[in-house]
Amino acid sequence: MLNADTEIVNLKREVIGILVPEGQKVRLPSGTQCGITQALGGSFTIYIEGRLFRINGEDADALGKPQPPKISLPENASDAEVQDIVWQQLRTCYDPEIPIDIVELGLVYECEVEALGAESRKAMVRMTLTAPGCGMGDVLVADVRHKLEQIPTIDETDVELVFDPPWNQSMMSEAARLQTGMYY
Repeated sequence: MLNADTEIVNLKREVIGILVPEGQKVRLPSGTQCGITQALGGSFTIYIEGRLFRINGEDADALGKPQPPKISLPENASDAEVQDIVWQQLRTCYDPEIPIDIVELGLVYECEVEALGAESRKAMVRMTLTAPGCGMGDVLVADVRHKLEQIPTIDETDVELVFDPPWNQSMMSEAARLQTGMYY
């Protein structure tokens, strides 16, 4: 699993990692040597003794990395501007095993922003997984919810995991199909 691009680090402090693809939380002790195999969208996939773990961006310091920057909105941002930022945030969500964001993978079926009042909005997302039995489903949904809640004025989120229609590779963007070799 390690390759020439893998950065080897020792954990600077104890951290909770999420076992991939099972989705179970595991306490990883300080000083553990690991390889960073993926650092995308503010989260990390690390390799320890034959296993992959996902580390949240808020725990980047455990890997000696900076935390992701805070999101800002222009003053009096329009609903359309907030919608654009919501889509940008969705593009920072990655399956820990696939280095392509969930939008390019075609996992986001619907995304809407609803005004709740002055400077208060709700983001609603309907998404799926590449495989219904994926143990990372709850982790991906939580990642989407967390990243959308970081957007100023988003006070509520509704992220629903759906399986109809079933996902297939034709839902991927052309760039994602080329990157994964699933072009047909």
